[in-house]
Amino acid sequence: MYLDPSEESARSFFGRGITGPVSMLNLLRFRDEADYSAFPELAPPTPISGSAAYDRYVRHTIPFLSATGGSVKFFGTGGPYFIGPPDERWDLVMLISQSSVEEFLAFASDEGYLAGIGHRTAALEDSRLLPIVDRSLP
Repeated sequence: MYLDPSEESARSFFGRGITGPVSMLNLLRFRDEADYSAFPELAPPTPISGSAAYDRYVRHTIPFLSATGGSVKFFGTGGPYFIGPPDERWDLVMLISQSSVEEFLAFASDEGYLAGIGHRTAALEDSRLLPIVDRSLP
């Protein structure tokens, strides 16, 4: 299960020396039922699905993402692979764009944004986050 960056992955990300725009490819797998045990203050009065908890996270997050110049470029339903492990699936695929790594960090460290991150934690069973940089076709 991968929900947060490790120290090693953070060092690797910053060590890439990315300049200019950066996109983040998110692959997300939801829990059947959201687990708010680590963030009881955010828990709804009755249980909700992981998907519904993630929707709450997205609604909370968009203003903070927009304030730092970021945007959602793609937000779509996933499923099992066409090419890949047959027992692995991703429920949601999302592509986020930021103007720079610095703006991404400003977004990711904003106290207002972090106040709602518990919805993400409650929602997810597993995730992947791949920083990607545009390059020209050969």
